[in-house]
Amino acid sequence: MTITKPSQLSASSSPLCSLKGSLLTLAVLTLLSLFYLSLNSLRTSPPSPIVAVPQTFANDGAPAEDETYSDVYHSPDSFRLNYAEMERKFKVYIYPDGDPSTFYQTPRKVTGKYASEGYFFQNIRESRFRTLDPEEADLFFIPVSPHKMRGKGTSYEDMTVIVRDYVDGLIAKYPYWNRTLGADHFFVTCHDVGVRAFEGSPVMIKNTIRVVCSPSYNVSFIPHKDVALPQVLQPFALPAGGNDVENRTTLGFWAGHRNSKIRVILARVWENDTELDISNNRINRATGHLVYQKRFYRTKFCICPGGSQVNSARITDSIHYGCVPVILSDYYDLPFNDILNWRKFAVVLRERDVYNLKQILKNIPQSEFVSLHNNLVKVQKHFQWNSPPVKFDAFHMIMYELWLRHHVIKY
Repeated sequence: MTITKPSQLSASSSPLCSLKGSLLTLAVLTLLSLFYLSLNSLRTSPPSPIVAVPQTFANDGAPAEDETYSDVYHSPDSFRLNYAEMERKFKVYIYPDGDPSTFYQTPRKVTGKYASEGYFFQNIRESRFRTLDPEEADLFFIPVSPHKMRGKGTSYEDMTVIVRDYVDGLIAKYPYWNRTLGADHFFVTCHDVGVRAFEGSPVMIKNTIRVVCSPSYNVSFIPHKDVALPQVLQPFALPAGGNDVENRTTLGFWAGHRNSKIRVILARVWENDTELDISNNRINRATGHLVYQKRFYRTKFCICPGGSQVNSARITDSIHYGCVPVILSDYYDLPFNDILNWRKFAVVLRERDVYNLKQILKNIPQSEFVSLHNNLVKVQKHFQWNSPPVKFDAFHMIMYELWLRHHVIKY
């Protein structure tokens, strides 16, 4: 048995003690460091949260800082991106057949309450969307103008024959119709009688995209296929209104003919009211220059009941003059309804609400009216026709609607 001497024990345990001491020192330093960091974090303000900035865009499609579109578009980002893609890629072929001096290729005029039809015929030729090569076309435009037919005194019966023969001729001469049975074809008309002019050709009603100013169910309007063309009475008599809420002291305004059931009720119930300015007939010009238009400037809410057709130029008049439109109709697919959130800049009511109209309007807080009015100013450019067309105007909005629909044609 070997006996270890004290000197030997001390020498052999010295490295072990040094190692333990080092580990202890390291642990103490680590604890001190963690304590210091924790104390310092308490003295330091937390980092600012990341705030999402609403996506905006200006007239050229680029982001902008001065206008926010989130309140008026269902999906502003989708609209911005799809609109830009449309401008890059969309091509439309216009059939060249037909005598321009009759009913084809050129509109009757670009003024009056059917100006939208005329402007589209003119704008499509002024735009970048037109192609002379049918093989690269996304859609095909059938250029028949019922408004021009009406101007030449053509009867409804003759209209249907003219349209039917013209379309049959296109089907026989060109191969493009039969590729989709006309699903990638469209026509444009704003005249209420003109909508019916195409009834002589059932395939036009069933298959083609109808861009019409009368998007109500009594003309077989199909919302996911057809397009609601805004009826715009141009040129406007007075400049656009807006940012003038302090001048709008009249609660509601309407003046017009009683040519529908809802208008008869509106006039009967409210024509003697002291807060609603309701006139049984159109305002006589003898009362003063542009009296009717000037009423829009002084009114908060402009009543828009359907007439002989559900559509009315009164809606776009209200938008132009900065008067919040009150849509009073049970069946109306509003223009650009799948793009714009109408309830952000208009009041949408059922016809039965006419009996409570004044109370409904009075119950809208001033702050909500101001918001509706401000949003209305943002969408004014979408209900304006120009020649040549400009970005985001009525023509481009119609082209955007067509662009959306051409994607669903699968053959």
